[in-house]
Amino acid sequence: NEPILTARESEVLQLVADGMRNKEIAARLSISEDTVKMHLRNAMQKLEVNDRTHAVMVAVRRGFIRP
Repeated sequence: NEPILTARESEVLQLVADGMRNKEIAARLSISEDTVKMHLRNAMQKLEVNDRTHAVMVAVRRGFIRP
C-alpha cells in the first residue's frame, strides 16, 4: 500500500531536495518554520524513514518529487 503524500508535503520535500533549510522553506511558502517541520514529520512517517535525507531519497525513488 503506497503512502500518499499531500501536495504540501511533496512541495516541502522538493524544496528540501533543492537544498533549502526549514527557515528558507517557511519564507518561500509563507508558512511558519513549525509548519514546515510538521509537514516533514508527516511525510517522514508516511515514507517510514527517520531523517529528511532518507525521505528525499525515498520520495524521488517513488516519483513523488523530481531529483
